[in-house]
Amino acid sequence: MKLSTLSILCTASLLFLSGCVSLSPKPQEKAVIDSSLPVVTLTKHGIIRDMKTIAFEWKSIQDPRVKVIYVYKRDFSDKMDKQIHYFSTINNRFQTHFVDTSVQPDSKYGYAFQVASKDAEGPLSRIFVVKTLPVLQSVTWIHSIQGLPRMAKIIWRPDENERVEKYIIERKTYSSDKWQKIATLKGRLNAEYIDTDLKDDHIYLYRVLVETYDGIISTPSAVVKVLTKALPKSIIQINATKNLPKKIDITWAKSDAKDFARYYLYRSATIDGNYKLIAKLYNNKFEDRIDEDGKSYFYRVSVVDKDGLESENAKHTTMGMTLSKPLAPTVVEAMHFNDKVILTWNKNDARAIYYKVVRKRKDGWFKESIKKYDHIDTNKFTDSDIKPDSTYIYTIYAVDVNGLVSKPSTEVKIITNGSKVTQNKRQKKTKSEQKVSPKSKQTQEKISPVQDLNLNES
Repeated sequence: MKLSTLSILCTASLLFLSGCVSLSPKPQEKAVIDSSLPVVTLTKHGIIRDMKTIAFEWKSIQDPRVKVIYVYKRDFSDKMDKQIHYFSTINNRFQTHFVDTSVQPDSKYGYAFQVASKDAEGPLSRIFVVKTLPVLQSVTWIHSIQGLPRMAKIIWRPDENERVEKYIIERKTYSSDKWQKIATLKGRLNAEYIDTDLKDDHIYLYRVLVETYDGIISTPSAVVKVLTKALPKSIIQINATKNLPKKIDITWAKSDAKDFARYYLYRSATIDGNYKLIAKLYNNKFEDRIDEDGKSYFYRVSVVDKDGLESENAKHTTMGMTLSKPLAPTVVEAMHFNDKVILTWNKNDARAIYYKVVRKRKDGWFKESIKKYDHIDTNKFTDSDIKPDSTYIYTIYAVDVNGLVSKPSTEVKIITNGSKVTQNKRQKKTKSEQKVSPKSKQTQEKISPVQDLNLNES
C-alpha cells in the first residue's frame, strides 16, 4: 500500500483506535503461547510518524484462528521503567492499521504486536522504536515596519509546509509578561498583518505561530519590535495682540516637522473653556476679525502631520484682545448764557483725537429731534441754536484715531423757559451794569452736569 493511502487511513483511524483505554479483553497473565500463530509483520512503509501521532500498517492476518491483536508500548522518557506494557486491543483480525495519538513531539517510543486466538497467544513481534517529529517550527523570516501612525506592520515569508492552514499573531509590551493573541490569518500564503489603534510613540512586540489543518501549533517565531510614530512637537511660543481695533493678530514659531501638513488654531472665551477649531493654516499667523471692542479670547495652536497626527496644545495658551473703546469724557461745566449752551469736559483718554456731541431736543411730551455735532477738536462746545420752552439733553463721545467711539458721557439736561425777546431785553437792562463790572455774571449761570437740570433766566 502506498504511503499516501496509509496516511489517509491513519487519519480516519484516529476516531476509534487511539488511546490506552479499551473495552476489549487483555492478554492473560499466564497465557499459552502457540508458536504456530502468525507474527505481525509491518509493510515496507509500515510506520508513519508525526509530532503528536504514530501510525502503523501491517500485512493482513489470514489465519482464521486469530481473534484479536494486542498492542504493547514503552515510553522511553520514563527512565525508571524499561519494560514494554500492554497498551490496547484490536478486535478484528482484518484490521491492518493502528494510530497512537497519546504521544508528545520529539519523543521516543517502543511498540510490539501480538495476535491471540481463543485459547492461546502468538509470538510477540519485534519491538519497533519510533521517535515523533520535533515541534513544528514557525516562519523562518519575520520583519517589522517602524514609525507608522498608530499602527504596526509585520511581514513574514510564507511557510513552505503545505499543511499550514493559518497564522496566529501575538503581541505584548515591555510592561506585560504575557503574550496576547490578537489575530488569526487563514491561508498559508498570507504574509502580512497591520495592527491598528495603537498608542503614539509606543513600543510593541510581535511574534507569529503557524497552525496546521490538524490543529498542530508551532513554536513561536522570532520576536520583532515596533515603535509607533510620535506626535509632532508642540508649538510652545504663541503671541496675540491686545492693541488692534476690531481684530486680534496671532503668530507663533514655525514647526520644524519634516512631514508637516498644517496648523490647527483653536479659540475659547475663557482659558479653561471649550476650545473650538477656527482655522486650518499653512502659515504661522492668523488675523482674527472681531466686531467688538475690548473683546478678549484665548488661543492654542497644534501641528498636524501628513498622517493626520496632531500635536498636543493644551500646555501652551495665549490671550489676545481687541482694542478697547476710549474712555468717555467727563463733563465739568454746563452753562446757559445769552441763549447759548456752553459745555466743557475733561479729556480722560490720550487716544481721543476729537469728540462728538449728540443733542436731543424735546418739545412737549411727544416731539423730539436729534442733532449731532462731529469732529469737535477741543474740549469745549457752544450750542447757539437754543429755543425757549424746550428741554435739551447733551451727551459727549470721544473718538480715537481708529474711529473707535467711547461710551457716552453722563447726560446733561437743560430746560429753557420764556422767549428770546424777553431774554434779550433783560440783557439790555443789565448792559450798564456789565460796563461797571465786566466780570458780572448776572445773566450767566454755571451748571454742573446732573441728571435733571432746570435753567431759568429770571
